[in-house]
Amino acid sequence: MAAGTSAMGLSRNELESFVCRANDVIDIKLVRKESDLEDGKTTFRPELTHQVFGETENIFGYKDLLVKLYYTAGRLTTYLSMSYSQKVDPVRHEGMQADEVLKNIAEKIPPGFCTNIDDFAMYIPKEATFQPYGTLLHSYKRETEGGHRQFEIYKADMSIPGFREFHERLQMFVLWFIDAGSFIDVDDEKWNYYLIFEKYACDGSHRYATVGYLTAYSYYAYPDKLRPRISQVLVLPPFQRLGHGVELLQTAYRDMRENTDVLDITVEDPSEECLRLRDFVDCMNCKILPAFSPQLLKGGFTADMAQQAQEKLKINKKQARRVYEILRLEQTDIGNAAEFREFRLDVKRRLNAPFRKESSYIEKLRKILKPEELVVAMEDFSVENRQAKLEEMFQDNLTHYKRVMERLAVA
Repeated sequence: MAAGTSAMGLSRNELESFVCRANDVIDIKLVRKESDLEDGKTTFRPELTHQVFGETENIFGYKDLLVKLYYTAGRLTTYLSMSYSQKVDPVRHEGMQADEVLKNIAEKIPPGFCTNIDDFAMYIPKEATFQPYGTLLHSYKRETEGGHRQFEIYKADMSIPGFREFHERLQMFVLWFIDAGSFIDVDDEKWNYYLIFEKYACDGSHRYATVGYLTAYSYYAYPDKLRPRISQVLVLPPFQRLGHGVELLQTAYRDMRENTDVLDITVEDPSEECLRLRDFVDCMNCKILPAFSPQLLKGGFTADMAQQAQEKLKINKKQARRVYEILRLEQTDIGNAAEFREFRLDVKRRLNAPFRKESSYIEKLRKILKPEELVVAMEDFSVENRQAKLEEMFQDNLTHYKRVMERLAVA
């Protein structure tokens, strides 16, 4: 029964005591050693649960509910269980049924997962034999409080033995951490997979832990080219804020650019966070191109900028224009009213382009609508409304650009 349903004879307070937020009761772990099982510092929780438990992201029918979804750090062997102090009683509570928590999750993860913690613990030592899938493309280090940490990025595909099963376990994280994320069709050979692993010392040797991944689909571009589209970029929570997203995207970019059949590289409906990542990386890359030199930026967006971005970096014209605006803002003295006005007008000319197409649409309305209907319709096309929309769009862009600039300043 959906959370929030009322029942005769059952008080609202008692009903609500059986409702909990799914995001708050699911403990996820990436287990490297057996002591991690009892270490709360290794636990993280999902940011999104609506694809498993509905739009409210609520679970009904339990008190003190705790769901444990544990993975071995590398191979992602899975353990799933739940506990609670009280479950709603259909006899006592007007026939109300508790949500089937484990069933809902089990439908999203591949079969064969452990339900006994002792069985799961037996798989932890077997992580010593786990090796990353695919071809090593890039390795790098990060300095943290725990010292030097080493990471490696691999490119894989479904022809590699064991990778399909590994990906089935890995893709569950998409539902927990990417809004509107979905599983992809792994039988389509046009998908490419880029994976990050941490290489860490354990018992006198090295083991690997899964860090994150990126998927990209190779679309056809007329007449004889390819247009890869990046679909999913995910760095797991324990590894975030260490620059892995930049390393992953840069590595995927370099690999795709080496293919002479690639025309340009796009991104599929990026989230706000992914959009900032892409803009940051593209800005860093375009900064070294002659056409984007500081002395040229205030002269406006040029054909040379679009051409160099496309030829050298496989960035399409639309994204090149966006990069230009960010880099121009970086060179603009915001405190100088005249200088900032020039930047604002330049951006608004781009933003205004779709509005200029409205004139032909308005002429069509004049021909088909009655005078009184036209008056109502024209309210949406008034100069005041257009100016207000343009200013709102400009401010949204400005806020985003400043956040990218903050990261560029410390890169």
